[in-house]
Amino acid sequence: MTTRADQLPSTSSRWRAPAVAAYAVALGVWIALIGVPTDPFQMFVWLWLVTIAWRPSAPWRYHLGFAHDWAPAFGLLVIYLYSRGLSDEWISMPVHWTMPIRVDEWLGGGELPTTRLQDAWCAAPCTSSTEPRWYDAILTTVYFTHFVAGLTIAVVLWLRSREAWIPWMRRYLVINFSALVVYILYPMAPPWLASKEGYIAGDVPRLTGRGWDDLGLGGFHVVLAKVGNPVAAMPSLHGGLAMLIVLYAITRLSSPWRWLLLTYPLLMGLALVYSGEHYVIDIVAGWALAALVMAGCGWWERTHPRTPPLTT
Repeated sequence: MTTRADQLPSTSSRWRAPAVAAYAVALGVWIALIGVPTDPFQMFVWLWLVTIAWRPSAPWRYHLGFAHDWAPAFGLLVIYLYSRGLSDEWISMPVHWTMPIRVDEWLGGGELPTTRLQDAWCAAPCTSSTEPRWYDAILTTVYFTHFVAGLTIAVVLWLRSREAWIPWMRRYLVINFSALVVYILYPMAPPWLASKEGYIAGDVPRLTGRGWDDLGLGGFHVVLAKVGNPVAAMPSLHGGLAMLIVLYAITRLSSPWRWLLLTYPLLMGLALVYSGEHYVIDIVAGWALAALVMAGCGWWERTHPRTPPLTT
């Protein structure tokens, strides 16, 4: 008998609900005691555990298949993460400060969109430590989805079929490394850093985690900054990945409601501009990169069709 190598195991779902509940409790305790998983190794373990909880009665050979399939991808993501943190040191390219300011001032009719949003929505005086508004929680949550949305989609696809997982993971890795190349060749400072260094008149606070301050989780972006690069702003990978997710979903879904998914990259862009993390031009560049990645990967898959492996 011949079967697909990624054929799903025939398992009982009787234990799925309690296993998923136990997983949710364990993750909640971890977040409360240690913090939101942002380290790639932590994320690898938690993603692996959720696949085990979803099919708790599957044979261990199936569960070990996760490590077999995902280890190369996660290895590349670790390389990306730490290379991004050093990208401004590899070639020592000059940091760009004024170009995005001028472009965004033109787009904003003489005023930076970030300044306009913070003046309208933030408390006076606007600082990262002032009392958050209700929409700060929404925007911070949208911002954080960047770190989990792409990999969550990958887990869902892997659980359905490895052949469905590969095209998405290809796009996910390509957009990350494409952005890395630009960060190396064109380091650019975000609004909060340009303000700190005096390139922007007035103060532009970094409001990234403010919406989660009441939950005690507002410092997650500080942890990320330890392996991040403050001048890796062009293009916005937050904006680009949000658009990539939506473009990929639109190509796979048939419902006319799928176009409503475009609100996700729009909300992400709003959160990034308001928080001082990115200029509008960064986000537009990220969206353009997402479109190029979709087109490029689509061309590759059409010209290099994959034959599913068979086992006997």
